[in-house]
Amino acid sequence: MAQDALKDITEFFENDIGESIIGRNDSLAQFRELGPPDLCHIIKTNNKVSTKDIGSYHFVLGTDTSSSATIAAYLNSLSYSLTEEQSGWFSNNKAQPSWKIRSGTYCCFNAFSRVDMRVEVQIPGGVVSYLVDLKGDRHPITNNVLWQETYISGILRAIMDDNDEPDGNDGNQLRGLRKLDALKTLESEKKFLEAASAEFWKSWQLGTEPEVQVATYVSNHLSNGLMKYFGNSYRYDIAAEFFKPLAEKDPEVSVLVAKSYIGYDEEIKAIEVLNKSLKQKPQSYSLILVQIDFLRRKKHYDMALKLAKLAVTYAPSEYSTWAVLAEIFFEMDDIEMALLTLNSCPMFTYCEKDSNSQRMPMPARLNIAMNYDTKSSPEELKDIKDFISLDGNEYRDHVHPDLLRLPANSLRGTFLKAYELLVKIVRKIGWNKLLFYRSSVFVMEEEYRIQRANIEKKQQQISEECDRTVSFSRTTENKIEEVAVKEHSQSSSPTTENKKESEVESKGKEKAEDEDDDLENRMEEISLSSDAPLPEPVKEEKKEEENEEEKKEEKQKIETEPSESPKTNNVIIDNNGAEPADDGEKELNNFSQYSFKNKRLCERWLDNLFMVLYEDLRFYSSFRDEIAHLKARESRHIAYRKTSLEWEVFGDLALRLQHIDEAKEAYLYSFEQKYSSKSLLRLLDIYSNEYNIQGSLEIINRLVILYEFTYTNNTYPNPIGRSLFKLIHYHGLVKVMNAALGLSNYDLIQKYFEYAKVFKVEGYNL
Repeated sequence: MAQDALKDITEFFENDIGESIIGRNDSLAQFRELGPPDLCHIIKTNNKVSTKDIGSYHFVLGTDTSSSATIAAYLNSLSYSLTEEQSGWFSNNKAQPSWKIRSGTYCCFNAFSRVDMRVEVQIPGGVVSYLVDLKGDRHPITNNVLWQETYISGILRAIMDDNDEPDGNDGNQLRGLRKLDALKTLESEKKFLEAASAEFWKSWQLGTEPEVQVATYVSNHLSNGLMKYFGNSYRYDIAAEFFKPLAEKDPEVSVLVAKSYIGYDEEIKAIEVLNKSLKQKPQSYSLILVQIDFLRRKKHYDMALKLAKLAVTYAPSEYSTWAVLAEIFFEMDDIEMALLTLNSCPMFTYCEKDSNSQRMPMPARLNIAMNYDTKSSPEELKDIKDFISLDGNEYRDHVHPDLLRLPANSLRGTFLKAYELLVKIVRKIGWNKLLFYRSSVFVMEEEYRIQRANIEKKQQQISEECDRTVSFSRTTENKIEEVAVKEHSQSSSPTTENKKESEVESKGKEKAEDEDDDLENRMEEISLSSDAPLPEPVKEEKKEEENEEEKKEEKQKIETEPSESPKTNNVIIDNNGAEPADDGEKELNNFSQYSFKNKRLCERWLDNLFMVLYEDLRFYSSFRDEIAHLKARESRHIAYRKTSLEWEVFGDLALRLQHIDEAKEAYLYSFEQKYSSKSLLRLLDIYSNEYNIQGSLEIINRLVILYEFTYTNNTYPNPIGRSLFKLIHYHGLVKVMNAALGLSNYDLIQKYFEYAKVFKVEGYNL
C-alpha cells in the first residue's frame, strides 16, 4: 500500500489539487432531491522531502453533520487512517517519507434549503464553515437551523442509499463510498426523531419517489425514509408513536399511523384511525389507498374496487391510484379492464439520482483499501481481491450480446411498475392469452391500416364527386357564355334582326294568348274532389314520379339487405360500385369496421412494454431450452457451459419474470465460477423471503468476509442486517442465533444480533 494513502478508506487521487471541489460546485444546480453522498477532500503534505502536496477525496455517508464541530472531528480522525511508516530491523523502507494531512474540506448538501454546507479544517489551525449556493457563490452561515436541516439530510441519505444493493444507484454503483452507522445508539436515534419532528412540515420540499408526481406530507423522502428505517427492522411501534402527534395537526398524516399499526398487527386501531381521518378529509386519496390495501389483504376485492374508482376520481393525475385499480381488476380476473386501466395510467419521466448527477473529473489513480488481516482462506481472499480490483466491463466480451441488449434492464420508475404488472398477467394466463386480450381491447395495426384505407377511399370518393360538380358547373357557365356571345353577335346587325325580332315577338304574343286560353279551359275542367279523374298530361307526370320512387326504393333495399354469404355482415361497395373480389379481404374489412368503434388505441409506451416483455420471454425460453438440452446430455459441469456473467444476467432475467427457482439456480452457477457479490446478495434476498435460515446464514457467512475485507463496518441499514432482522421477526432471535453458532465467521455476524437486542427488533425476545 502506498504511504500517501489512507489504509482503511478507498480514495481517489486528484491530478490537480481541488478539482473535485470545482466539479461539485459545477454540479450543484443539477441536484434535485436529497443530494449526493458527502464529499471529503483532504490535502496531504510531506515535511521530510521537497515533494508536491497531493489531493485526494472520498465519499461518505452516516457522518454526524449536526454542527461544524462534529464534522471537524471526523476530518481530524482521518489522520489516524494514514499508513504508518514502516520501521524495524527487517524493514526496507526506513528512508520512506511520512505523509500528513495538512487540511481538509467536508461538503454536505442541505436538501431543505438547497445549499451545500462546507467545513474547512487546517491541521493544526482553525475551523471555517460556510455555505455555497446553487450558483457556486460563497456565503456565511447565519442561521443555526441550517445545521439541523443538514443533519437530517445526511441521515436520510444514509437510510435511503442503495449503493450496496445488487443493482444499486440505478446500476452505476459509486466506488470509494464509505458507509458508517448513522444512528449508532438509542440516544442518537432519539435526537434524530426530535429534529425530524421539528422539520416535518418542510419535508415536502425534499421530493419523493419517482412513482409519485407531487410530494406531500405523506409521500416524501423524510416520511419514506422513516418508514423504511423502522419497517425493515420491524419496529413499527416507534414509527406509530412518532407520527401520532403530527396526525393531530393534519389528518392526512394518519396514513403513516395506520400503516404502522398494520405493520405490527394492530389492525383494529388502524381501522379506527382511518375512519376518524376519512370523516375529516373524505377526498384524501392517500387514506383511501391504505384502506384499499387492507381490503385486498382480506380479499374483499369488490369493496376495494369501489374505493379504487373513487381514488382515481380524486387523484386522476397520480400513477398510484390507476395502478392500484389495474391490480384489483387483475386480481378479479378481469384482464381486459386491467389492460385498459393500465393504458390510462399517467407515466412520468424518470430522473436519475443525484449521485449520478455529480460529475467528477477523471482521477489520477484509485487506492482500494483492503484488510489483509481478515480471517479467511487465502483462496477466498484472492477471489475477493480479484473481484474488487477488476472492473465488470472486462467480462462483457464473454457475454452473449443479446443478453446485454435486453431493453428491460433500463426500465425505471413508473415504466418498471407497469412492466411488473404485465409480468404478473403473463404468469397467470400465459403469453398467448395476453395477446388475445390485447387484440380484443386495443386496435391492432392491421385493423388501423384497413380503417385508414377506408377513410382515404371515402375522401377520394368525395373529392371525385366535388370534381364532377365543378366540371358540370363549368360546362353550364360555358354554355351561358356562348349564348351571350351569340346574342351579342346578333345585336351587331340591327336592320335585318329587328324585323325578325318583331315577327318573333308578334308570334310569341299570339302563342302566349292561345296558351292562356287553353290553361283557363283546363282549370275549369279540374274538380276539387279526390274521385275526379285527372287530366291525361297530369296522369303521365304522376306515373313517371311513381316509377322513379319505386326504383329508388329497390336500390335502397339492395344496399341495406344483408348478403347471402354467412361470413360477412355488410356488402362493401368500392369507389367504382363493384364488390371486393376477395372474400377474406371483405370479411377482414367488415370485422375491422365493427371492432374499430369498440376498441381503444394503445399508448405507445405500453406498446413498447409489450415488445420488451416479448424480448425477455423469447430469450428466456431459448436459454432455458438450451440448458435443459445440456442437462439431458450430461448432469455435471453444467455451470461451465456458460460464463459467470451470462449466468448472472440470466438470473436477473428469470427473477424479473418471477421464475424464482431458475433464478436461484443461475446465481448458484454464477458464483461457482467466479466470486460475485451481486449473486450472493440476490441469493440472500431469495432465501430471506422464503424464511430459509440455513440458506440465508450460509450466504451471510460469505458476505461478512467481503465486508470485513473492504472495511465496510456499518451494521444497519445494509442487506445483511435487513435479511437477518426478517429471519428474527419470523423465527425469533434465539433460533437464528443457535443456527449461526456453527458458522466459521460467527464473530463477525454477532454484531447484528447485538444490534437486534439493543434496538429491540421484533422477535428479539423469542
